[in-house]
Amino acid sequence: MTVPARQIRATFAADSITVYQAYPPEIVEAALAAGRFVPPFKRERMTWIKPSFRWMMYRCGWARKPAQERVLAVEITRAGFEWALAHACASSFDPRLHADRAAWSRRLRASPVRIQWDPERSLRLAPLPHRSLQVGLSGEAVHRYVDEWLVRLTDVTPAARAARDRLTAGDDAGATALLPVERPYPLPADVARVVDASPD
Repeated sequence: MTVPARQIRATFAADSITVYQAYPPEIVEAALAAGRFVPPFKRERMTWIKPSFRWMMYRCGWARKPAQERVLAVEITRAGFEWALAHACASSFDPRLHADRAAWSRRLRASPVRIQWDPERSLRLAPLPHRSLQVGLSGEAVHRYVDEWLVRLTDVTPAARAARDRLTAGDDAGATALLPVERPYPLPADVARVVDASPD
């Protein structure tokens, strides 16, 4: 089955969706102890969330890159996730979305959320022909993320490292069995237009 070029695939329930972030141990340990993001997590910085586990593994090198040694599964409300997308601006100019660069620049300055569609990754992290969404939160969006949207934090570093170990041993099926199941996420039509998601 052909995957649409720009489709959000995620683990989600009726009211929540799981996204991923990788951090150094001190941020993760403080967050897990508090049950929410607390210092040394910095609200002043843009924070990028990723619905695709494999893209997160590509970004953090299966939890082995410096300052990305720990991976969190962050369950947030679907209402919050969709608010973020509805208030987003593409991180680079796209003439299909904006009348001109000036219009894009105005939207960029006003928006607390950035989005970009990057190549999705295979189990062995090779680029695939379809895309995966990355969502950057800043300003108001970060505060909403931390204070309103967060449902649960789970340390999935052991699963990431176990999957990597199985890949190293040539056990692709075993590695796949450790990955979360992700399904196409049903975006409201108006939100899909903002983020330029492909039609179903």
